[in-house]
Amino acid sequence: MARPRRPTLQFDALYRESRADLFAYVVSVVGDRATAEDVVAISFERAYSKRRAFNPSRGTPRQWLFGIARNAALDELRKRSRRATPVADAGMHVADGAHAHDAAGDERADAIRAAIGGLHPRDRELIALKFFAGLSNEEIAGTLGITEGNARVRMHRALTALREACA
Repeated sequence: MARPRRPTLQFDALYRESRADLFAYVVSVVGDRATAEDVVAISFERAYSKRRAFNPSRGTPRQWLFGIARNAALDELRKRSRRATPVADAGMHVADGAHAHDAAGDERADAIRAAIGGLHPRDRELIALKFFAGLSNEEIAGTLGITEGNARVRMHRALTALREACA
C-alpha cells in the first residue's frame, strides 16, 4: 500500500517570491552583503535538498524557508565567533531613494539606524523580519517557533523600544 503523498512544494515559485526578502533579512542578521549572499545560497540549497520533508501542517513554505535561513545565519555567526552586526551597520537603507541627497533625510535615516542598532538583538531580529523581509506576524511566529499572539506582543514591545530610542 502506497503512502499518501504530501503536496509538492513549488520550489521555483518560492525562490522567486522570497529571494529578495530573504536576502534583506539575512543581511540584517550577518551584517554584510557578501556573507549574506553565501548564507542565502546555503539556505536555498538546504531547502531544496529537504523540500520533500516540508510539512504544510507546520507552517507556510515561506515560514519554513525563513526558519532555515535563520538557522544558517546563526550557524555562520557561531562559526565566525562574533556577534551579529546591528541592523544599523548592515547597509540597510531606512530612507527611500527620494531622500538620498536630502541632508535632513540622511539625518533621519542615520538616527533610525542608530536606534535600531541600539535595540536588544531579539528586537532587532523582529524589526528585520517585519520591515526588511516583509513577513507577516503569522510568518514571523512560524519562523521563530512562537505563537502569533506572542509575535504581536514582541513586535509591539520592539516598536515601543524603537520609538523611545528615536525620541
